[in-house]
Amino acid sequence: MNKFVKSTFILIVGGFITKIIGMFIRIVMTRLLGTEGIGIYSLLSPTFMLLISLASLGLPVAVSKLVAEDKRNNKNLVFLCFPITLFINILIMILLLVFGNFISNNLLHEPRIRFGIICIGFVLPFISISSVLRGYFFGKQLMVPHVISNITEDLVRLIVIFLGVPLFLVKGIEYAIAFIVLSNIFSELTSIFVLFFFLPKNFKISKNDFSFDKQNFRDILGISLPTTGSRLIGNIGYFFEPIIMTFFLIKSGYSNSFIVNEYGIINGYVMPLVLLPSFFTLAISQAIVPVISYNYSHGNIDYTRLKLRQGIFFSLLIGIPCTLIFLFIPHIPLKLIYNTNLGINYIRIISIVCLFHYIQSPISSSLQAMGKAVDSMKGTLFGVILRSIVLVIGCSIHIGMWGLVIATSVNILFVTLYDYSKIRLYLKKNR
Repeated sequence: MNKFVKSTFILIVGGFITKIIGMFIRIVMTRLLGTEGIGIYSLLSPTFMLLISLASLGLPVAVSKLVAEDKRNNKNLVFLCFPITLFINILIMILLLVFGNFISNNLLHEPRIRFGIICIGFVLPFISISSVLRGYFFGKQLMVPHVISNITEDLVRLIVIFLGVPLFLVKGIEYAIAFIVLSNIFSELTSIFVLFFFLPKNFKISKNDFSFDKQNFRDILGISLPTTGSRLIGNIGYFFEPIIMTFFLIKSGYSNSFIVNEYGIINGYVMPLVLLPSFFTLAISQAIVPVISYNYSHGNIDYTRLKLRQGIFFSLLIGIPCTLIFLFIPHIPLKLIYNTNLGINYIRIISIVCLFHYIQSPISSSLQAMGKAVDSMKGTLFGVILRSIVLVIGCSIHIGMWGLVIATSVNILFVTLYDYSKIRLYLKKNR
């Protein structure tokens, strides 16, 4: 069987299993926290995602690409990343301890997420280490360790949340949300142990592996910084989303309780549901990186183009049927998964645009694999600026949360089309 197809199949199966477990995690959280609790946690999520991007610094993508090229000391690449990410994590931890109160009270206008914000700092080092190790396995096109680590990680998180959240809810919802953040420590530790277990037997560590290799260091940062820039820009936009939205909606006369409730519906029910097929497209984008990286760097342009087309085709293969379900019978999956009918109108509109989101992942990953992370960063930057402008306008004309839905849709359409146009340009130039 073709290695790309085999890798994709393994990731799809693993992604399907983790998506089901993730769905149970979401169900448990929504049942335990309620709509208000999910709304509060949703306000915290953009900050969490932004800090994960900062902490990992794009190192997993850099490791994956460089290991796939197989031209360097792969062990040295991995071990060079650990001190870099450790330094960044310590810095972020200190900043959160100092500014956690300001972020929760003055930016997000929700004091109950202060403990959760501070707890993020303690979680980030574990996420960073496991991400770098995953990057090594992706570069080697060894997908089984990644899949097993993901499954065990989610199972541990499900059990920890199920057992721990009720105990902390007694003290208050802010303590329960902080515990949900801290639950990532247990799950990420599990993932790290699993990944270390799957390291090859010939992965013997020598003194040279820990030495500072200037060229490797430059190569890592040469890929990681533009990649981080792209993700950072996207997550900064996501971070400012609730801040901009809350400010302009309150200014337009909407109450804080309305904003928390509706934001909870969109981020707790609507977006997780319409992004459910993303496990499929994420598997494709993860499998496609080492293949395109190797073939594009060796001048195999026709094969690179073929793999890109396959990635888009497979993404649409599941994306189109899911879009039809969300468009015509959204109440069935909504009721089945979350036991609610809230957000049906939102789902119908945004599901059409999400068809472009399903193909965005393999397209953006291919652009980065071709060494064009700067172009991906520019597309994300322009998309965030456009999204922020539309969000300000939408939240100021008294259409409620539809301003957020429209802004999200515009961003998805723009970034997907921009990245695709850049890939076509580079493939045409190198033909």
